Amino acid sequence: MMDLPCVQWQEHVAQKWIGLDPELKETLTSQLEIDELFKCALTLTTQDDLDFVKSISSGYSVQKDAERAAKCRERGNSSFKTRDYTAAALHYSQGICFALQGSEQLSLCYANRSAALYHLQHCQESLDDIANALKNDYPSHLLHKLEDRRTQCLKHLSVGQTAEEGHHHPASKDHKAPDRAPRASAGLLTFGIRPHASVGLSSEKGRHLVAAETIAAGEVILHDRPYSCVLIPGMEEVKGKGGRQDTERVLFGVEHRRCHRCLTETLCPVPCEGCSYSRYCSTSCRRHAWEEHHRWECPLGADLKMMGVMSQLALRVTLKAGLKNVQMAREPIRDEHTESEPSGLKGQSSDSSPRHSNGTDPCTSYYGDSYPSVFHLRHHLNLHSPDVRFQCAVTIATLFLMLSEAGPPPASWDHSKLLRADSQSPDEEEGVSDWRSDLWLLGSAVLRHILQLRCNAQAIITLQDTGAANSPVQSSREIRIATAIFPTLSLLNHSCSPNTSLVFSTGTNLSADCSESGTEDGSPARGVTVTIRASKGLTPGQEILHCYGPHSNRMATQERRRLLQEQYYFLCQCEACTVEQEEEDEEEEGSEGRQQWSGVGGRPHSGLLCGKCKGSLKKSSGDEGKGFVCSQASCAHRVSLSEVSQRLQEIRVGLEKAVDLMERERPDEALRLLKLTQSQSGLILAETHPVQGELADATARAYATTGDWSNAASHLERSAVAIISQYGEDSIELGLQLFKLAQLHFNGGARGPALSVIPKVRQLLRLHGGPRCHELRELQAMEDCLQG
Repeated sequence: MMDLPCVQWQEHVAQKWIGLDPELKETLTSQLEIDELFKCALTLTTQDDLDFVKSISSGYSVQKDAERAAKCRERGNSSFKTRDYTAAALHYSQGICFALQGSEQLSLCYANRSAALYHLQHCQESLDDIANALKNDYPSHLLHKLEDRRTQCLKHLSVGQTAEEGHHHPASKDHKAPDRAPRASAGLLTFGIRPHASVGLSSEKGRHLVAAETIAAGEVILHDRPYSCVLIPGMEEVKGKGGRQDTERVLFGVEHRRCHRCLTETLCPVPCEGCSYSRYCSTSCRRHAWEEHHRWECPLGADLKMMGVMSQLALRVTLKAGLKNVQMAREPIRDEHTESEPSGLKGQSSDSSPRHSNGTDPCTSYYGDSYPSVFHLRHHLNLHSPDVRFQCAVTIATLFLMLSEAGPPPASWDHSKLLRADSQSPDEEEGVSDWRSDLWLLGSAVLRHILQLRCNAQAIITLQDTGAANSPVQSSREIRIATAIFPTLSLLNHSCSPNTSLVFSTGTNLSADCSESGTEDGSPARGVTVTIRASKGLTPGQEILHCYGPHSNRMATQERRRLLQEQYYFLCQCEACTVEQEEEDEEEEGSEGRQQWSGVGGRPHSGLLCGKCKGSLKKSSGDEGKGFVCSQASCAHRVSLSEVSQRLQEIRVGLEKAVDLMERERPDEALRLLKLTQSQSGLILAETHPVQGELADATARAYATTGDWSNAASHLERSAVAIISQYGEDSIELGLQLFKLAQLHFNGGARGPALSVIPKVRQLLRLHGGPRCHELRELQAMEDCLQG
């Protein structure tokens, strides 16, 4: 995972730890102050470490490269010839990012992208690219092509549309709606906690959020924005209108398709002028990023990529805060060395609890989305393992040494000596000198934040469409697109059966309630937001809880507790864990196994069937938990883990081949393979197993492709059984699946079934996405048509 440094660096630091003198290891292990840990790590970081970083980072190059730009343009041309204009635009965008400023290659990439965007009916963006091509000395003998295209674009635009400049274009679509369906209206938001919730404090739970009054299911509890975030590099397939081609697959990562500041998805990114990696949805986002952090990250881009997302995010938080804010967070306080045993909750005070001179503990206060809210989160210094401490400290010390040679700070670091983003300060030499004297504060703050992020980082999730773009039934999967730290969201403690629902949005208009009141050209400032709603009714005084990952519907109690203990340093005592543990204790004392486990949120089944009696299989208490046994005492048939894994793998292979056939527009062959795979899966998988749900969903898509709406709906109903088992009756996942079912019934003219499922869909979409989400409007249109 890109969150952590690359494997070579982890191994290098691990060997460094192994080779340390035992007394020095003890000194590092017993260190309770971050400042001292950082200084100690700094003395152990050598030129050899810096040289090792450079040797690795050469494989993560972010330099401009004319040859690579030309190759990207050639791949774009190939996609353009097959009329895959989306892939073509992305290839040309890659070429634009690699091309040298002012080069002919840059002008050619802009011109070619303008053609792809024109065919995608993004005429304003096409005009913008034509203008950029002309600014970069487009070859004179080809100018007639641009003039013809400009004329065609203008014909498609009204006078009002022509006046709109390309900041957050229609091609940059995510700002119109949240990423994670259902997509809500992106109106102006007021950030912070709503009046019906308040911040509580207790020795057991630390800072936490409680209902101040009755909160109905679906009501908004808070809106939050990240203090900072970093996009996660990762490869995802981008399909054109016909899905996969028989030629080589076209792969693009989220780093190629999203703004590196507000995460808006865009086909026509604005490149960083200094590196080939960073790109943005608009010139305003590029400028904000440059002033906030990128002017310093840019020359170190390769080093930061190999050091991982967490290191970069910790640095970015510190750069955004600036020297003044870091000093204000530190000056009135001194680290104290005691911390009570954590009750398990990440969004609490710093474990080295700083105290103001008047005796007030800053951890007891709520600072909104300002830097102190981040600074006073727990960093768990005395709970991280010695090797983890050392890994973090040496990584940040190495980064510190590289930064100390990078010149003056970005403007955000020293508010008393703001440096223009586009020019050097007249007092540059003095600025560099002052900067280096204060640099250790940055190093210590970055180390503090990377330790905090191990427990407080939040994944930003979106739904990624899968399957062919022209499929009549679309499927999707959740993906992480970024890692962030949210000051207010971090207040929420964990439950394995939470009472909240989260929806992330990208490119959201922040102008109503943000220091970034807008941009120089008048366009609104954009950013990432999260909306937290109650997924259940809450009573006054009830704690508001969020799931950190391990959920009672999808994971057994002991596994959840183990994972939470390892990452967040607490033994989960939520209601779901407590009830399920009591049931397990009763079972161990001799009570008979049950076919259905009760308890808050339910206890997850294995979803596996006994090959003899078709009863459910459960984890065996023998064989070190590496096998399964039939839950029926009269059968007690045993199956090894290896046998189950092999059969599951065979089923998955069949599923993947069938999906590939569908995307190659061969649905009849896909259906034959799916039927064969389902006959095999029925011998070992219950209807509630996730893979069985995936098979049913794929079969529904195949039938829909052939126009057999009735069979498609029947199989989609089967897939909903697995969704309910995994996510619950009131989940957004079920809502989205039933929304597809309503579409199938509507397309097939099944008026009664469509009208019967629409109320449930409406209830779930309103619960998680609010009353103005996009799907509700489509649902209402279907209902009006059926009733009219």
